[in-house]
Amino acid sequence: HLRTSRAGFTRQHGHMVSGRHLHMGQPITDDEATIAAALEDVSIPVLMCSMVHLTGDPSWIRGEIRPQGIFLNEYQGFMPEEMKAEARRLALAAIVEHRDRGRTVPPVPDRAVLQEMMSYLAVAEVADEFVQMFLEDLELVDSPATSAAWAESIPAEAKAATEVIVIGCGEAGLLAGIRLSEAGIPYTIIEKNAGPGGTWWENRYPGARVDIGSHFYCYSFEPADHWSEYFVRQEELQRYFVRVMDKYGVGAHCRFETEVTGATWNEATDTWSVALRNPDGSTDSIEGRVVISAVGSLNRPKMPVIAGMDDFAGPSFHTARWDSSVDYRGKKVAQIGAGASGFQLAPTIADDVEQLTVFQRTAQWMFPNPNYHRQVPPGESWAMRHLPYYGRWFRFLTFWPGAGLRMDNSRIDPNFDDSDGLAVNATNKITREMFLGLMAAQIGDDPELIAKITPDYPASGKRTLQDNGSWLKCLTKENVELVRTPIERIVHNGVVTTDGEFHQADIIVYATGFRHNDFLWPMEITGRGGQRLGELWGNAPSAYLGITVAGFPNLFCLYGPGTNLAHGGNLIFQSECQVTYVMDALRLLLDGGFTAMEPTQSAYDDYSASYRSEIDQMVWSHWSIRNSHFKNPDGKIHTISPWPVPTYWAWTRAVDPSAYVFSGGAGTADDSTGVADHG
Repeated sequence: HLRTSRAGFTRQHGHMVSGRHLHMGQPITDDEATIAAALEDVSIPVLMCSMVHLTGDPSWIRGEIRPQGIFLNEYQGFMPEEMKAEARRLALAAIVEHRDRGRTVPPVPDRAVLQEMMSYLAVAEVADEFVQMFLEDLELVDSPATSAAWAESIPAEAKAATEVIVIGCGEAGLLAGIRLSEAGIPYTIIEKNAGPGGTWWENRYPGARVDIGSHFYCYSFEPADHWSEYFVRQEELQRYFVRVMDKYGVGAHCRFETEVTGATWNEATDTWSVALRNPDGSTDSIEGRVVISAVGSLNRPKMPVIAGMDDFAGPSFHTARWDSSVDYRGKKVAQIGAGASGFQLAPTIADDVEQLTVFQRTAQWMFPNPNYHRQVPPGESWAMRHLPYYGRWFRFLTFWPGAGLRMDNSRIDPNFDDSDGLAVNATNKITREMFLGLMAAQIGDDPELIAKITPDYPASGKRTLQDNGSWLKCLTKENVELVRTPIERIVHNGVVTTDGEFHQADIIVYATGFRHNDFLWPMEITGRGGQRLGELWGNAPSAYLGITVAGFPNLFCLYGPGTNLAHGGNLIFQSECQVTYVMDALRLLLDGGFTAMEPTQSAYDDYSASYRSEIDQMVWSHWSIRNSHFKNPDGKIHTISPWPVPTYWAWTRAVDPSAYVFSGGAGTADDSTGVADHG
């Protein structure tokens, strides 16, 4: 039954509380001095929300102590020091009273109060249309979309006949394994590496770290009180995936160091035959009813085509294939490429090398982030472990400013003069000027370097990099040179640019990115009627909602065409949306007694046309942007999502049966609901 207190809190045996106690906080046994010291480290706006949970009193967020503004990766809401001190004083008294009286945490607030708490942190009214997404992500309510309760009514033999093959055990493949386990559906994960993590297993170059806040760049259902940094390094993130894999028992379903080379649909049996290359080089195949591709697109290195690459006498390798046996200390290093990976690598090794020469084709936009290399202080970790829902609201504070709620700032304004190619709308022009001011302030009086680092395209038109000053400081070091002149050739002992300049090098590191546009490459996927996916797509890959393809039954793509994010959110959140959709598709298959499903041709074509119309209006498609890994050889984008994050979240909560053709098994043909029998 429901009981609501005067404070607006709801106790429930149904829908308002997740039932998970991980967010309620561990018992507090510390002395007052320890608690007070911890409060010196915490985010005060988040602390105030936690106090609402601790005391059952919403007045904590209704008084004068409130954030004055919000900016991505700024955790204190621009509060003055005296306001923060008063918040700590009040919170300390409440926490000590809670500890001494042994009180239990009151029920989770009702929806109206939770929305008010969101608006408090956001320093703006959070619209009704966004509330449910955040409530579910924060686990403040149960999510019917992710519940596996439906699987309890499916006969065991039906599940056994629906073996799922997951390709890849990065964050998305691991997530798929967790959800399949919860539903009791048999599955096997094929992973080419020796462990989980995908790109975080492979990219081990010095300085590799995530550029989305760690407390958001993790599974929504896994508490994030353990991170050591606000933007953790590769080693810690990869250990996180191992820990999650072990916790949910997914490792028992994995075949590591095994590569999928192809998959073929068998129309007689409605199954996929998946071809494998084993660790010893031998080949075999396995059969499955469903294939989930979770291969990602940032794991196949893209090497440049430069004359003389094979003539270089010293070590050379891609950042994603970092050779840890090579000692770069005291050496002359040529770094070719300065995108996201190179941006992290150069500042990390600059002080240890004799000379670092960075060859950059295109200047990058940088987003200010003073917390990029910052350790999580002990008091913050204490609060996440002990204060109710503190970690949840810290996640919201990390999520909200970059939530990609609307696309206005990324849209090309047809009435804006963009003839200089430097901005696409009035807000974008202001952003450009702000970024340039922040960059110039770090360089000082060096007009030549300022010219080199100034992008010649609109702000946010390519991947925007995180900046805490380390990159630009690196470029001002005496032993570092930024070269913007194109490379002509590589010789046995260095690099020659088109102006004839020779740059000596002992080691060459290629920070040249990945084959981002080559979805599912190099696998050969053959669908209905012998259609090859690579031939169907060519340079223009497309999928319905980025997940399914007409003519390729029971094939589901995670991180498929048109689902990469450049305007907000993060790929783990995106994967949770997509896996939720795939699990609902499996529900429809099993519950309906079918053996195959695929999008109708009209649904596939209509979505592709809608995607094309939207993406062509966005900043990433702007004519001024060249050398973008978002664009294919024809200058078109098939990688980036043009949709607001909440829109895509809503679309992927459940499958629309009318957009699919169902066939096989005991299902009954019914064309009016998109159900048909192929044969």
